Amino acid sequence: MNFYIDPAFYVFLAIAIIPAAVLGFTGHRIKYYGLAASTVFLLLLFGEDWQGMAAFAAFLLIACAATFWELASWRQGEKALWKYRTALALVIAPLIIYKIAAVFDGNLMGFLGISYITFKAVQVVIEVRDGIIEDMDFIDYLYFLVFFTPFTSGPIDRSRRFTEDANRIYSRSEYADLLARGILLILVGAVYQKVLGTVFYHYFTPAPLGDGPWWRELAGQVKDAYMYGFYLFFDFAGYSLMAMGASYCFGIKTPRNFRAPFLAKDVREFWDRWHMTLSTWLRDFVFMRVVKSATRRKLFKDRLHTACAGYMANFMLMGAWHGLTVDYLVYGAYYGALMGATDIYQKKSAFHKKHKKKTWYKALQWFVTINLVMLGMAIFSGQLHTVIGGLIHG
Repeated sequence: MNFYIDPAFYVFLAIAIIPAAVLGFTGHRIKYYGLAASTVFLLLLFGEDWQGMAAFAAFLLIACAATFWELASWRQGEKALWKYRTALALVIAPLIIYKIAAVFDGNLMGFLGISYITFKAVQVVIEVRDGIIEDMDFIDYLYFLVFFTPFTSGPIDRSRRFTEDANRIYSRSEYADLLARGILLILVGAVYQKVLGTVFYHYFTPAPLGDGPWWRELAGQVKDAYMYGFYLFFDFAGYSLMAMGASYCFGIKTPRNFRAPFLAKDVREFWDRWHMTLSTWLRDFVFMRVVKSATRRKLFKDRLHTACAGYMANFMLMGAWHGLTVDYLVYGAYYGALMGATDIYQKKSAFHKKHKKKTWYKALQWFVTINLVMLGMAIFSGQLHTVIGGLIHG
């Protein structure tokens, strides 16, 4: 059963929300019921995919063992770097094995949701190392990993925020507000995904360049890039809204994932608005650490060059996280270069500093940004690959 796709999912979700609502309205903690409901939904998700279920179970065992081994060592004052690195390697290994195997059409250690659950597990390991997490209840950790509503595609929550919600007992009025907002988010998300996403996908018809006039062929390619961009937004934002809404019904205020990304005036602002939980995760756990390490080792001559290196590492990892294919890796390099170029331009350009508050300049920035973003969509979808391949073999 596919979450937020199969009609049966919505039936089971509606049934599962009823006991959660009873607990919420009567002033009881929903956590233990939520964990039980998540277990049932994950069994439904994997269905007859015994290989995926076995890989998921193996990941849980590895993540729990590595995390609590590191946590126990930290509590005892044994802050050995090798233990942290070992725990981190163990948690990341299944995803790396899966991504490499996928290049050869294999499926080792793979299961639905592996990318997002790995990010959550890695986050906890790093925060234990940083001293942010000094103790964690096993049930809270397990619930954080297996909570079903954002399991397959996010949004990516933070463990401390999630645990605070999971252990909270809401008043009747507080839960009533959460439930109402949750149901509304599910309905709006369904319209985004099922209606608007379907409409835009209908007009996404990628094909190599034809023999028509160049301007007509170019217009067709631009149209496809825009249609895919709008489709991806409404499909993914719709899914994210439904995941948020279902979470609210279980007393978990899963964070927002999109905030009008196509209104961004530069690519940096775009990533502050698009898939926000992923971009902030990468910023906190990759970009900032790369910059800090490079600065400490004096690898670059100034902060701007260091930041550019950090952007490239950040977005190349993001591309590889989507998949070890040419399209995804080029997509990551594209945004790494764009982010660095944007930083340099905004900090070095006298023209930008002089006109950045003017309306005409903001409109020009938006126009340039939306087209750069849609070119990124053409790379991500494989459309540009198809066009270039057609030109080479044509």
